[in-house]
Amino acid sequence: MDALSRFFWFCSGIHQPTLEKHPTEHNKYVGIGATIFFTGLFAALSGGYAMYFVFKGDTAAVLFAVFFGILWGLAIFNMDRYIVSSINKNASSTKQILQATPRILLAIMIGMVISRPLELKIFDKEIKERLKVSYLNNQRSKIDTLNKAFTNKYTIELNKLQEVKAQRDSVESGIKSDRQKLNFEVFGTKTTETSGVMGYGPYAKRKEEELKQRQQNLDSLNADVRRMEHFVDGRKQFDGLLAERLYTGKQLDSLASIAGFADRNWALGQLSFNTDGSRDTTTALAVTFIGLLFIFFECLPVFVKMMSSRGPYDRAVENLEFSQIHTSEKDRDFEVEVTDGVHDTRVTSAIEKQKEILTKL
Repeated sequence: MDALSRFFWFCSGIHQPTLEKHPTEHNKYVGIGATIFFTGLFAALSGGYAMYFVFKGDTAAVLFAVFFGILWGLAIFNMDRYIVSSINKNASSTKQILQATPRILLAIMIGMVISRPLELKIFDKEIKERLKVSYLNNQRSKIDTLNKAFTNKYTIELNKLQEVKAQRDSVESGIKSDRQKLNFEVFGTKTTETSGVMGYGPYAKRKEEELKQRQQNLDSLNADVRRMEHFVDGRKQFDGLLAERLYTGKQLDSLASIAGFADRNWALGQLSFNTDGSRDTTTALAVTFIGLLFIFFECLPVFVKMMSSRGPYDRAVENLEFSQIHTSEKDRDFEVEVTDGVHDTRVTSAIEKQKEILTKL
């Protein structure tokens, strides 16, 4: 416990020999140091997680994440340690607030940077689902865009194909109707266009010849349709339309798993809105309060230092600083006096030498 307390004292940035003389102040600075330490720890986890997604897929992704996490955590730890230790408790309340204001703003910025990657991990499942919807919509939009561009490019050919198909359908429908009439004539079914006499008579023979002619016409139209469809399919293959398909569920899972930091950060921002564009108040508040929690945690060491009363340690540090400043000023004055004395001796010696030379002359 003594070693752990000393470690947290180091984290708080205090002068340990002075603090050891004031046991009543020990726990306060243990708490401040522990807060600074865990802030740096959270920063390391946050930075490492963010860097892991930057290099995700690389064989050295874990190594990069660990290295950057440690480096980022130490940087934030050192900055927090300086921020807290630089607040002068011996100054007036107004001066302390002025000292702390830029440090609080800096702490807020650090808290925002730390909280974002951790928020990405907390809402990981929701982010993946939102990314799947986004990827599917983007793929659908891409296919629609390609289809529109293809339609505009081959408008004449596509219109001709539709005309030929319409003719084919019309001929096919007519053949079906005439074949039914032929059956009615052969089997003696009485209609407005049949005689009602059973047998294969002249009317039936004429109808059969017409059907053969129309069937040849239909075969020709079908050949034209197949030829034009082959041409259109070839153009679609050339323009890349046939290669584009909507993603399957397995493909969407894979894309969401390898999504980069920018995509995940965008999806986290979109969680505050429903898919129809309306505001999702519940999720928006959850994301906001988690971010505020980390920001408050980052500012907590500064707040604790400001709210704490001026204790014996602060008075002792003030006296120690005053003593060091006073000693430094005395040493400086002594050096000036010694320097001035040497200067006077040299001037006197030079004057005497000049007098001797004049006397000889």
